[in-house]
Order: sequence, then C-alpha cells, then structure tokens
Amino acid sequence: MLPASWQAVLGEELEKPYFQELTEFVEKERVEHKVFPPREEVFAALEATPYDRVKVLVLGQDPYHGEGQAHGMCFSVRPGVRTPPSLRNVFKEMNAEFGYPVPDNGYLMPWARQGVLLLNAVLTVREGEANSHKGKGWEKFTDAVIRAVADRPDPAVFVLWGNYAKKKLPLIDTERHAVIQGAHPSPLSAKLFLGSRPFTRINEAIAAQGHEPVDWRLPDLNA
Repeated sequence: MLPASWQAVLGEELEKPYFQELTEFVEKERVEHKVFPPREEVFAALEATPYDRVKVLVLGQDPYHGEGQAHGMCFSVRPGVRTPPSLRNVFKEMNAEFGYPVPDNGYLMPWARQGVLLLNAVLTVREGEANSHKGKGWEKFTDAVIRAVADRPDPAVFVLWGNYAKKKLPLIDTERHAVIQGAHPSPLSAKLFLGSRPFTRINEAIAAQGHEPVDWRLPDLNA
C-alpha cells in the first residue's frame, strides 16, 4: 500500500484504529459515490518523491473534485487536463520571478522527481464536493508524513500557503528546517500571493541547506 521508502517511517500508522476506520470509510464512499483520485493514485505523491529525497514539502488541502483532475499530488493535474486557477497563479508568479514561460499543462511530476513532495492534507474527495472527506482521519496520517520529514536529520523546506497550511507549523522544528509561509495562490488571495517571490525564497533556503535548488520550469507537452 505504501511505497517502500516510506514504509519504515509510516507503516505503523496503517495499523492504528483510525486508519482502519478511514480505509473502511473511503471504501464505502467508493461503492456509493465517485471518489477521486483513483485508488491506485492515493499515495502518488509518496511514490513520486521517496522519503530520503524530500527537499521541499508543499502542503495542499484537498484533492481536486472534478472528473479527471486529481491524481494524488497537490496542485498538479494530468497532461491534457485544463490548468486550475490556483495553479495558473503559481505559473504566473514563476513567470514574474524567473521569466519562465507558462507551460501548456499542469503536470508537476518534474518537480516531484527533484524532491518536491506535493502533499495534500486530505488524500481523497467525493466528486463535486470539496472537503467531503475532511475530518475522517487523513489529517492524522498526513500529519505523520509531515512529522516524519521534520524528524529527519537532513533539513527540508516546508511551504505553507494559506491559513489552513500554516496551522501545521507546530509539527515542524523551525530551528533545523526552513519554512516559507505566504498567501494561497487561490484567486481569492492571489493579490497577496503574486509578487511574494516564494520560488526564489524556496531555492535560497534549499541552497542554504546544501542541496541543489529546484528547476521549476515545466516542459510543454502539446508541442
């Protein structure tokens, strides 16, 4: 169920009563409703970014709840799926910071392969109903993911956009790790997000920790 690199640090979570109840809830939901992402992609973020390779942890809240959007990595959508508004603002800010062209897709796998863990706090959602799986147990599990990264001797950069993500700050040892906080790129708070230069700040923090900065450019896939 869990990718091998995460099994040692998270395996015990799967044995706890809350996770058993969570699993039963999600399976019941899948019988009665359409649930995203597909079962095999629930842990896609952990599969794409092994535990010992996490340089940056970006925390999202809830998977996209439209058909074909969510594939287990926060903010990301599969190739061919229209780029959602929050991600469009992310690309707009990257263009302003680095001059990178806005890509024709929202597939963030190139970031994940460089050590950017794209973690949602809640890992499943009912179609068309945002936050429908909130408070069912996923938060306990993803808090354990955050703690596992925070407990490593190797430092990382935690990116907390928006008030929901900022509530996770107590889980992080800010003496050892860098934390980049700011407004969420949602259209509701875009005025505060745009111009905040988060990607420059993230890369400066990564470099200060002795790691290779992330190349945030994304290739066009429809060229």
